[in-house]
Amino acid sequence: MSASSAVNAMKKVVQQLRFEASINRVKVSQAAAELQQFCLQNAHHDPLLTGVSSSTNPFRPQKVCSFL
Repeated sequence: MSASSAVNAMKKVVQQLRFEASINRVKVSQAAAELQQFCLQNAHHDPLLTGVSSSTNPFRPQKVCSFL
């Protein structure tokens, strides 16, 4: 590897590091609080929490035909 190509590679690394350093990050505690708030606000739409009515459940057991 020549000196100029090594310098160019290091410039790319520095440019990438500067880009990554400029990204705004959210604190984990803030993200967790927002996620918890979202879950609480949308809990009434979640079928795992509220259940599914038997008439609209596509996975209910099929009824057996009594004529056979």
